Amino acid sequence: MSAKKPSLSAMRERSTHHATFVIERNYDASPARVFAAWAEPTAKARWFVGPAEWEASDHELDFRVGGRESVSGCPPGGPVHEYNACYQDIVPDQRIVYSYDMHLNETRTSVSLATVEFTPEGSGTRLIYTEQDVFLDGIDNAAARERGTRDLLDNLEAELKRTSA
Repeated sequence: MSAKKPSLSAMRERSTHHATFVIERNYDASPARVFAAWAEPTAKARWFVGPAEWEASDHELDFRVGGRESVSGCPPGGPVHEYNACYQDIVPDQRIVYSYDMHLNETRTSVSLATVEFTPEGSGTRLIYTEQDVFLDGIDNAAARERGTRDLLDNLEAELKRTSA
């Protein structure tokens, strides 16, 4: 009888760490255009991606209250980072609230609540992104999550510039 290899979470001490971060950005696009970049599956799939060298899965988006979103990716050789979200509240062109969890291979690393607010700012949009997290068992951390979110919001800016050209 062969012994089953322990999972990543079984090898770590159990713990939780709570964190909140807020990122504010200005985009040179209307709230409707910025909101649409989050809401339209083909648009979001273009910017909601990991680094260029990562392998990515199909992006699935059912953008409605109760709808789900999922995508995964990995650097060459792994491990797989998996994102699974559920939309809790949507007010067109104004706000999106969703909860999501992250997995590293089969191990859940965090559970989060995110709020994205869109307000007119001159001829553009002020986006305020607030995320509340619980990081599980020391596998992930707030600094890495905020850095990754900032990278995604940079991708969003590039997408908005690309589609306005």
